[in-house]
Parts: sequence; C-alpha cells; structure tokens
Amino acid sequence: MEKKALGKGLGALLPESLPKILPIEREATLEIPLERIVPNRYQPRQTFKPGELSQLAESVKHNGVLQPILVRRKADGLYELIAGERRYRAAKLAGLKTIPAVVRNSSDEQSMQLALIENLQREDLNPMEEARAYYRLVTEFGLTQEGLAQRFGKDRSSIANSLRLLNLPNEIKELVESLRISMGHAKVLLGLSRPELQLKLVKLILDGQLSVRQAEQLIASELRTGKSKPSARRLTAFPDLEEKLRKRLGTKVGIHKGRKGGRIEIHYFEPADLDRLVDMLLG
Repeated sequence: MEKKALGKGLGALLPESLPKILPIEREATLEIPLERIVPNRYQPRQTFKPGELSQLAESVKHNGVLQPILVRRKADGLYELIAGERRYRAAKLAGLKTIPAVVRNSSDEQSMQLALIENLQREDLNPMEEARAYYRLVTEFGLTQEGLAQRFGKDRSSIANSLRLLNLPNEIKELVESLRISMGHAKVLLGLSRPELQLKLVKLILDGQLSVRQAEQLIASELRTGKSKPSARRLTAFPDLEEKLRKRLGTKVGIHKGRKGGRIEIHYFEPADLDRLVDMLLG
C-alpha cells in the first residue's frame, strides 16, 4: 500500500480501511503548555534516536512546530498525547513553552490505534515495536488478526508474522529491535522450533553475514541430509560447499567455522572406506 505523507492533516494518517476509527472533521488548533501534556501510555514506539531528535529540535527552534500534535483531555487540566510524540519531545528540547495541538475526544483503543497508525505510516517503528503494539490491541482490546489486517490495510499473514516475533528468544528479539538482523531473517528463524536452534542459526547469520536466502538454503540443506529437523550440532554456515564435498568424496562431510579459521570433518564408516578417501585425497 502506498505510504501517505505527513503534513497534510490528520486525514493523511488514516488509510481508506480506517474510516471509522475517529471522526475527521476539522477542529481548532490550540496552544497548550508543554507542562500540561503527558506522554501517550499507548505509544508503540519505544526508541527515539537522539541525533534525529536534536535535528528536529533545531528545526523547531527556527521554524516552530509546523504540524499540530493530537491530544485528548485528562483529569486535572492535563492532556495526553495521541500522536506527535517526536514533535512534543523536540519542542521540549527546543525550549518552547507551548505547542500547537488539536484536542480530540477518544477512547483508549482509538488513542492506541492512532499512535500506531502515525508510526506505521512514517515507517518509524522497528519490527518488535510493531509486534508489541499489535499484541496489545489483541490482548487489551480484543481485536482479531483479521480485524487488525483490515484496520491497518495489511495482509493477515503480515500481522501473524509480526506477532510471531514475540515467540523468539530475548537475545534474538534484541537483534531484531536493533535492526542487526532483518525481518526476513527473523521469519527464517521462526521456522526452527527450538530456541537453541534459533540461537545457533542467528550466530551463523551474524558471523557469516548470511543473506535471508542463504539462511533458508542452510536449513533446507540440513533437512535434505536425512533428519526431519536440523539439530543445533549440524547447522553450518557452508551448506552448499558441504554438499559439493559430499558428492565429490561420496561420504559425510562437515565444515565447522571457528572464530578465525575452522575445520573440515570427513567421515568414513569402515577401513576400506578410509583407504578409498586417502587415495582420492593424496592422488
């Protein structure tokens, strides 16, 4: 789906599949003191890059906040952010006392959906933040995966794959969140049923700088060698090369990558087999 640009009003944040989340009539923009605004407790985005925030703050110093944030009224004269936390944080960094805001009546569910939509439209969320946001909508507001797909203009399989990320070991979640491995790599890892296998494969991905396709081929190669599921001991960073050596030597071959070098294991199963391999190798 084509991403819609910001800066064209709140309507630009709402894809056609979301016409009923909130009314989109025009409202007046108010100048609200920053000290009376509290962060959105449903904000799906957990990381804000300091460098980018500083750049935005410099822009705000010179040009002001060009697009109002969206808030809702809370008790004691406070307002809770719905959308625009980067602008809110940049305004505080820039030393502003007030910020332009549109006040909107909205429920907790509507507030969370709009916060998620804004970040999805800007592609600001990392995969784990997106997965956690979907999970909260499912568990706290009873939305189904099909309902999420319709509301956010995505395929149901995309929602399902995103939610599956939450089943990965914490070490791998951190790698996904820091973008050290891609969503494509994460999908490959989800194809392994045991955490120890996932951790073994992710180490190979990082050490060998394997592409998604190479990681898929690695698993496929292990499956072809006779086991229904690859074991942590058998996973290797060189599946294609192992396969070539097996065919050339006519026996089982293992290549094991070490920190600097590695080793090649050539198996034999009887004395005559050993003699045959020695003759081949020594010519």
